Amino acid sequence: MRYISFIHEGRVSYGRIEGGRIADLGALPGAPADLKGAIAANALVGLRAEASLALDDVTLLPVIPNPAKILCVGHNYETHRQETGRAKVDNPSIFTRFADTLIGANDPIQRPIASENLDFEGELAIIIGKGGRAIAETDAMDHVAGYACFNDASIRDWQWHTSQFTPGKNFPATAPFGPDLVTPDEIADLAAVTVTTRLNGEQVQHAAVSDMIFPIPKIIAYISTFTPLNPGDVIATGTPGGVGAKRQPPLWMKPGDTVEVEISGVGLLTSSIIAEA
Repeated sequence: MRYISFIHEGRVSYGRIEGGRIADLGALPGAPADLKGAIAANALVGLRAEASLALDDVTLLPVIPNPAKILCVGHNYETHRQETGRAKVDNPSIFTRFADTLIGANDPIQRPIASENLDFEGELAIIIGKGGRAIAETDAMDHVAGYACFNDASIRDWQWHTSQFTPGKNFPATAPFGPDLVTPDEIADLAAVTVTTRLNGEQVQHAAVSDMIFPIPKIIAYISTFTPLNPGDVIATGTPGGVGAKRQPPLWMKPGDTVEVEISGVGLLTSSIIAEA
């Protein structure tokens, strides 16, 4: 099943995609207030509504507009590790994003006034469905509510000011997330899922999830050891090689460009680039 968060006629809601239309679950009496709340209450499957809204009639929000935590994995594909010259490590590199950097599918990525070094990073995002602390790798996939496309767009010079990534990963409107949450039962073979990024129609990144250095169960187990994971938390699992910063000359996204992140079986996330006003 597929779920979205959206705005319809000024009202924020969430729903299930059925036959190309939206069943507005948030409008049901007594329904949880948002998709995160519905996941936490384990209520999604039991919520039933007529698929009465057209996709063209709503404005898509980030799949989870209000995650308590967004945790990102750096250098998690061997091709990206090699192009950055990073040494091999025994544990995943984790950094954080803030929820106010998220934008929905079809919203533009904003290149900030402070820099022109705007780079793309197509990624598979995990949405946590069942919370936990110190989750075992063998149990980790039971804690996944679903998957979504994510673009961890980065302001590279600000990322490289020091060894800490935080500044370059948290400019406003730099993290497209969506268009929908796809439940695990929709993905027959997660290892075979591919992550592809295109800039202005040209493929710039492509890899299978099986190419991750640290697989998803390891990531969940590692993160949940140092911080509790809760329903609606988001984990961006890393980007393949091919980033613009490591090309010669560098390939930066600029106003007027279009970037697409396509993940097989999950969806297509399309964003235009605009300049900060």
